[in-house]
Amino acid sequence: MAKISLSITLVILLCGLTLASRTKILPLSNTTTALAPELNDGVCSSLVKTQGYACEEHLVTTKDGYVLNMQRILPRGKPGNSIPVVLQHGLFMDGVTWLLLPPSQSLAFLLADNGFDVWIANSRGTKYSYQHTSFSSNSSDYWNWSWDELVAYDLPATFEYVHDQTRQKLHYVGHSQGTLVALAAFSKDQQLDKLRSAALLCPIAYVGQMTSQVAKKAADNFIAETLYKLGVFEFSLKGGSVVKFLKDMCAGTSIDCTNLFTSFTGFTHLPI
Repeated sequence: MAKISLSITLVILLCGLTLASRTKILPLSNTTTALAPELNDGVCSSLVKTQGYACEEHLVTTKDGYVLNMQRILPRGKPGNSIPVVLQHGLFMDGVTWLLLPPSQSLAFLLADNGFDVWIANSRGTKYSYQHTSFSSNSSDYWNWSWDELVAYDLPATFEYVHDQTRQKLHYVGHSQGTLVALAAFSKDQQLDKLRSAALLCPIAYVGQMTSQVAKKAADNFIAETLYKLGVFEFSLKGGSVVKFLKDMCAGTSIDCTNLFTSFTGFTHLPI
């Protein structure tokens, strides 16, 4: 079973996951590409065009059938041969994370203002990449994947699509989980022929020194495997099962949940 373990999920709420060396790198066939229909609640309509930027919705189908939605923010000031930049979000997030601040502070808008061709990725299972060519999102088959598949399928499909559309090598910016999949791929010499540079924000490689009691208890008790067998396939921070799990964890005398952020990530001791 390739389901993401709840222990890993908890640890990398912001920064933390497992070793990249165990990633499987699989061959990728040609991806299906298309312009996505414009939706009133889509990223382009609701968050980009409202700020005065030209934006396109794109669909990318991975080799294993997941349909990924990407947003393309067209560059300002330097039309024509603009260099593409791919922005990849972290865990529990989607592409909207790059657009939450005002245009003068959001990386996606700042890049477009400086003439870059901006492509925002949305990983499988997120709000804007919820489709599959065969499986329903309510089925166990749909959720039978881990970050291994993000490396083997999602990242190559994204890189290939942007490269084919622009005919240029691209810059890559990843946050948290977005750094994990990049490091795993690059360590196997994957996608390097399409890459100009990579900026890794809050990079993930090892979690052997994690201090989060929540994550440790989840790992010791195989919480994810239990939930999967019970038919709870999707881990959502707003879901009833997750809320109950957190309440039960916080009831333990060894866990201080007055600060949930620290409960997830553990304490960070910085030098004075």
